[in-house]
Amino acid sequence: MAQNIYDNPDFFAGYSQLPRQVRGLDGAPEWPAIRAMLPELGGRRVVDLGCGFGWASRWMREHGAASVLGVDLSDNMIGRAQAQTDDLAIEYGLADLESLQLPAAAFDLAYSALAFHYVEDFDRLVRMIHRALMPGGHLVFTIEHPVFMAAAHPHWISDEDGRETWPVNQYSMEGERRTDWFAKGVVKYHRTIGTTVGTLLRAGFQLRGIEEFAPSPEQVEETPALAKERERPMMLLVSAQR
Repeated sequence: MAQNIYDNPDFFAGYSQLPRQVRGLDGAPEWPAIRAMLPELGGRRVVDLGCGFGWASRWMREHGAASVLGVDLSDNMIGRAQAQTDDLAIEYGLADLESLQLPAAAFDLAYSALAFHYVEDFDRLVRMIHRALMPGGHLVFTIEHPVFMAAAHPHWISDEDGRETWPVNQYSMEGERRTDWFAKGVVKYHRTIGTTVGTLLRAGFQLRGIEEFAPSPEQVEETPALAKERERPMMLLVSAQR
């Protein structure tokens, strides 16, 4: 079973104050890049894996999806999503991505934002998603970039000129990483880009797009705190098709 850090009161209180949770998709700098990877949504059946507060689930319906199933491990997340949703075509449920089983050929799009890096058995998950998609169905997901993840205890350091840099620790050594983020001992799983892409290909997916996201100069000008995110990519955005 995956670690359910989101039901930790301290973690959830801090997480709830993030701009992307207060403002929804408008608070996520990577959202325009993700949106460009999505297929046309008209009439599609969508599963939102690690749906959180349901921001993407509701957006999918507003843009034509026929139905959305949002699943998350956290009672707190599902409770907030249900409270903010008034749409009978959106269903939410508790589920652990480590053991989730979906019906075969039941969906046209599987979507996930910043959830797969909490999953240890990525191979099982990807193969299950492949079975759950109709032929031609799409998988679009984001994860923490492996370069970002590769620091077991992320911290900024300064070079000899006083510029802040980001250390990459043991990039080729995959597996569990523990970080302190709103709470101590948050468990995530580091995989190289090669492993992530190879797992998709072995499961039968065709890679459609991959982006190492960093904010644009315009986004940094609007939100100066994003400047550090141009030092190294924080997120990996992936689009694949069955």
